[in-house]
Amino acid sequence: MQLLPGRAITGMSAILLPHLDSATVDWASLDAHIARTYEAGLTPAVNMDTGYVQLLDTDTRAQVLDRASAIAGSDFVAGAFVADEPKAAFDLDAYRRAADEITHRGGLPVIFPSHGLNNHGDAAWLDAHGQIATHLDRFIGFELGPMFVPYGRIVSLDTYRGLLELPQCIGAKHSSLNRELEWDRLALRNEVRPDFLVLTGNDLAIDMVMYGSDYLLGLSTFAPDQFAERDRLWAKGDPGFHQLNDMLQYLGHFTFRPPVPAYRHSAAMFLEMRGWANSDAIPRGAPTRPDSDREILRDIGERLGVL
Repeated sequence: MQLLPGRAITGMSAILLPHLDSATVDWASLDAHIARTYEAGLTPAVNMDTGYVQLLDTDTRAQVLDRASAIAGSDFVAGAFVADEPKAAFDLDAYRRAADEITHRGGLPVIFPSHGLNNHGDAAWLDAHGQIATHLDRFIGFELGPMFVPYGRIVSLDTYRGLLELPQCIGAKHSSLNRELEWDRLALRNEVRPDFLVLTGNDLAIDMVMYGSDYLLGLSTFAPDQFAERDRLWAKGDPGFHQLNDMLQYLGHFTFRPPVPAYRHSAAMFLEMRGWANSDAIPRGAPTRPDSDREILRDIGERLGVL
């Protein structure tokens, strides 16, 4: 793939949901984190995997949406999440309700994976998105690999082409952690629908923006200020982009090591170190990192100039 220097990057940052303890959301820190992300020039993405959407009850998810809307107006995206069980059928009505909760607050839905959406083959996956498209004017698709959730699915390139043919789908987050699969999607996008957003979710290869990807990352929740600065450097053609990107990528490789979902605890530690959260608590049921990670996180933070 050809590098595209000087390109303006569209950045969306998944928002960590800070906690005071395993059962109590730190609402003040959440509000501040949404605000700093928005003020940095990135689009806040709430109720995503980074925000523990699978572990939240209905009322908490709704409160997160209310706060995102109050802070960012209509400039936020959010996961349209449907909780179900293995072998469940695709539940169109449930997805409609989840999407409506977002659009009624001005946000843009991201069609979050579920068993019913992902476990019935590529043709059924594409058909389900076609049904969703009859209800929504605009939405973002989401390929999520099984290293993140057991009901993740990465579809074939032919199926992805079908997604591009849905005008209501303005883009899709791609989280396979595989460069080649994403390069294939970029090439297809360039051929079929140049305005479609290929949103990299590859926290192990955040330089995919150099090839034409935009992003919706969990890693950027650690440092939305630094990601925004990195993006500005790329748009200006400033070689400082590479040094900053390398350090952010070091943070990504360390925090997104197996088990991958534990990156959220790493983020909680880092935000606490930055004074952006009152504790490193995470909700009950989320995987944890050892306390020994703090020394390395502090070293990375100091190198980034944020600690």
